[in-house]
Amino acid sequence: MLIYEEGTTVGSLSAGCLEDEVALRARDVLQTGKPTIVTFDTRRRFGCTGKIEILIEHVGEDFFLDLAADLEARRVHVAVTRFDGNELMQMIHPPIRLFIFGDGPDNLPLRSLGNSLGWEIVEVLDPNLLSTQPDEWTAAIVKSHNYGRDFAALQKLLPMNLRYVGLVGPRKRRDQLMNNLLDLGVTINAGFFAPAGLDLGAETPEEIALSIVSEIQRVFAKRSGESLRERKTSIHTTLKCADTSALLKQ
Repeated sequence: MLIYEEGTTVGSLSAGCLEDEVALRARDVLQTGKPTIVTFDTRRRFGCTGKIEILIEHVGEDFFLDLAADLEARRVHVAVTRFDGNELMQMIHPPIRLFIFGDGPDNLPLRSLGNSLGWEIVEVLDPNLLSTQPDEWTAAIVKSHNYGRDFAALQKLLPMNLRYVGLVGPRKRRDQLMNNLLDLGVTINAGFFAPAGLDLGAETPEEIALSIVSEIQRVFAKRSGESLRERKTSIHTTLKCADTSALLKQ
């Protein structure tokens, strides 16, 4: 969560239980420049099991300039926090870039959901005109609803070995496309998802977009997609202290 001098905040740390008090405590950090750790006993105050320790530190302008430069270049930014002799490393990756191959009214909910997640949405009408180089944070959904155009898009996309290429349409049509692509020597890798989307019982364009975006999020987050009720470990990934000296010398 970012906290400005006048008290404005961007982002959150919880469902709204902690933010106001953290913002108040941040005023001292902004004035002194000295980081501090605030501890909340969530059992007594909020009825949740455990406690939360929040590090509040002043962030210089150089951090944002370096972060913006890395993300603009589609590079992972390494953010290192030092406190009491410890180093905490966080990898901030570029936003997911989603190529949508095909036009139609079902593009709107895909754009809307993707934009709300901070993704870069690129609509492609002709796969032969695709000039942007994909990277490891690039995904694609093929949905022209035309066999020839879908075939041309997959013929260009599958050799790129993207982590996610989704195809909208029934299994029978998928099988026909795959057989014809294999006949041309195109390799079908594990990043090909067809029919695209999670099994959410989706019927409307909005529901289908939700199932596709959820599947893309699952793939890039390397998660199972199961209900959190079934998860046996912590919901959130824990950041750990690490020796960053070798990385920082690169």
